[in-house]
Amino acid sequence: MSAISETVLILFAARPILAAVPLSPTNIFAPASTPAQTIQGLSLLVLAVTGAIFLTVFSLIFYAVVKFRDRSGRNSVEPAQIYGSTQIELAWTVIPVLIVVVLFLATVRVIAKVQNAQPPAGAVKVTVIGHQYWWEYRYENSKVVTANELHVPVSDPAHPAPTFLTLLSADTDHSFWVPRLAGKTDLIPNHPNSSWIDPQETGLFLGQCSQYCGVQHAKMLLRVYVDTRANFDRWLTEQSAPAVESDAVAEGRREFEATSCVNCHTIRGTAANGKFGPDLTHLMSRDTIAAGSVTNTPRNLRRWIDNPQTFKPGCLMPAMGLSASQLDAITAYMESLR
Repeated sequence: MSAISETVLILFAARPILAAVPLSPTNIFAPASTPAQTIQGLSLLVLAVTGAIFLTVFSLIFYAVVKFRDRSGRNSVEPAQIYGSTQIELAWTVIPVLIVVVLFLATVRVIAKVQNAQPPAGAVKVTVIGHQYWWEYRYENSKVVTANELHVPVSDPAHPAPTFLTLLSADTDHSFWVPRLAGKTDLIPNHPNSSWIDPQETGLFLGQCSQYCGVQHAKMLLRVYVDTRANFDRWLTEQSAPAVESDAVAEGRREFEATSCVNCHTIRGTAANGKFGPDLTHLMSRDTIAAGSVTNTPRNLRRWIDNPQTFKPGCLMPAMGLSASQLDAITAYMESLR
């Protein structure tokens, strides 16, 4: 049995053990989307090849140490010297070249498969904009603009429904990476990039901005919600609607519109039309605030409005210096945005 075959058998033998370990939401060895599956296949091939190289080299070294060790106890005796071997030199030149060629061709195949994919009719298209330190999502052919939590439909392999992402940066370098769905893809200012996913199971998939972009880089998190097609269509319809306001929170709306919050945030159906901060039209439909780093509860929301630096020191949202009554009114208004 070859060293490569032995390595592959070891990898497959370890799979039941890995399956018993609790699944990490960022486990690259549990792909749930075609791009991630192709990357996993390439990584296993590379692991098998390098593992075979390790076993071969280690075996040869071990053989040389055992066979040619000094048994006489006379350490001063120099072993026979051999100068030059055409066969060995050809072997250690040709074999590595062949290995590199195989890995190169396998890598090119994966890159071409991922980067050259064309969106089919009916594919969901989303523009992803990276900001310091949050994510903006704009759904093509709809009015839906949301932040930090990306919703996409599940893709049945028999009837694929991929989501194609156009990746832009509003300020500095960012990187979009949800390990179980696709590979790391950079967002560079003035250089549009793209990626795509076709999640084949519903659920929540986590990721991270994986390119250092400033002091709060570590709290620029990614949350991708994969819904059934019916639930995704319902969510899209709800998100397309303008904000609904009740008389009970009218004071909070007036307080909100009287501050400079309207210069940064948008709430559809109101005077707020800012583009620098997240769209707040359906804020309370999100599970988190502060780019996924804090649970979206009334208490946390109030603290965030009062002083964002509490949760994300260095974030670009300033404390507005609101009084307790203003803070209560604006928080109540934010809580009504569902």
